Amino acid sequence: MSKKALLALGVAVLIPLMSYFILRYYSDEAVVMPRRFYDDSIINVVKDGKRTSDTVFHSAKNITLLNQRGDTVNLDQLKGKVLVMDFFFTHCGSICPTLTRNMKKLQDAIKKQDNIKYADTNFVQLISFTVDPERDSVPVLKKYADKFGVNHDVWWMLTGPKKTIYDFAFEELKVDKYSDEPIDSNFVHTSRFTLLDKDRVVRGYYNGLDDSSLAKLSRDIVLLMLEKDKKKPSALFREIVSIWPIFIIVIIAVIVFVYITRKPRFE
Repeated sequence: MSKKALLALGVAVLIPLMSYFILRYYSDEAVVMPRRFYDDSIINVVKDGKRTSDTVFHSAKNITLLNQRGDTVNLDQLKGKVLVMDFFFTHCGSICPTLTRNMKKLQDAIKKQDNIKYADTNFVQLISFTVDPERDSVPVLKKYADKFGVNHDVWWMLTGPKKTIYDFAFEELKVDKYSDEPIDSNFVHTSRFTLLDKDRVVRGYYNGLDDSSLAKLSRDIVLLMLEKDKKKPSALFREIVSIWPIFIIVIIAVIVFVYITRKPRFE
């Protein structure tokens, strides 16, 4: 078999494979991820001898409170998880019951995500902060949670010092920003759900009373679950590693083909 024929065979094999990987890679990159909110600063970094700038986004600080079981919990326990947060109070007769029911729907929807590639239901934590902690004690929260069918492991209802909760709402989640509704600093009564990624960076606000907004929240949760970690190998590299046996088979096939079609040598 001539060198030209061998080269043509190699190109014929490699082009479809490379096209597949390129299309897979760029189709993954084409997905529009939820934006990041609130940059804290711009830093200069040196990479490969070149100075570039990088944005440091605001990451919500840790907060320690009591959940509906009476356990002392904090956000540092949830490293690597996507967080969905809202604010309510148990004796609310207006929007809070609807918010809780919609969060329950989200809890049930997350449970059904087992069939999604790379998805892990333990990747998401739901958190509801009471804005009336003086009345919403642990027993009151537990009764309220049981009434709505809360899974106590994946959904925390938190109480604690009012100042701690309100400072977190305004300074870390910034619930008064990008809001169409007035929010009283003395009483956080808001219909919004807030989405944070695994680095506790705010990635979106959603109307907890609107079905279309909640549908977008569900989609964004899945996107964050699949979001590529820059410290991990790229999707392209993972694909190549996962199908290395195909390359071995192709190489063996080429060798066999060359051997069978080689020109006999005459003495």
